[in-house]
Amino acid sequence: MSAPTTSFQTALRQHWAHSSAREKALMRAGAALVTLALLWWVAISPALRTLRDAPTQGPALQAHLQTMLQLQAHATALQSQPKVAAGDSKTLLDAALPTLGTTARMAISGERATVTLDASGAEALAQWLTQVRLNAHARPLEIHLTQSQGRWSGRVVLQLASASAP
Repeated sequence: MSAPTTSFQTALRQHWAHSSAREKALMRAGAALVTLALLWWVAISPALRTLRDAPTQGPALQAHLQTMLQLQAHATALQSQPKVAAGDSKTLLDAALPTLGTTARMAISGERATVTLDASGAEALAQWLTQVRLNAHARPLEIHLTQSQGRWSGRVVLQLASASAP
């Protein structure tokens, strides 16, 4: 130990030895009070709060667990789908494009497809993105969209399925 620590301890021991019985009793009571307060704040109060909140959190946690299990089942189903060849991915992407109506144009370059949208509806866009991901196994790399009067315009860059990518 360092010299200041040992000198402090020595001074405390000397003070304790020269203290009256009443002072010692008050110091012990003060130390016990501080210990009890720390025990309450660190151990007992958080445990009581957890017990009090458990009945209300239980159903919410159960609902969250069910959602997570559904997502896990969905992910497992997606992983079990057969791989799509790059040529098939392009064909399926072409087949999904009419979902957007006449508001979309597509350009394919290598393993990327760029789709330009001009005032597409939100529901049609969501349906198209689902078809593209699930059927064509293409995934969005970049999406730059703006909304005006409930219609979406911009561009979507997709990574097409290849032999190495799902």
